[in-house]
Amino acid sequence: MNAEQIKQLIAAGLVCEHLELEGDGRHWFAVIVSPQFEGKRPIARHQMVYATLGSQMQTDAVHALSMKTLTPAEWAAQRA
Repeated sequence: MNAEQIKQLIAAGLVCEHLELEGDGRHWFAVIVSPQFEGKRPIARHQMVYATLGSQMQTDAVHALSMKTLTPAEWAAQRA
């Protein structure tokens, strides 16, 4: 899978105010900002993202995905 395909899957499953993805084709790093992360612990946020990728994670189409998951307020504070 390429970066655009992965971004499309994530964006189709989550409301994303910001979505960055970079990687080498097997190992990826994402920054995802979503209001749906409000009130969720980091592990729950990651599970939400993994759920958008579904079988792509299980079939090794996406071998590794590291991510930073933020609410819009966390993103704004980080950028200030």
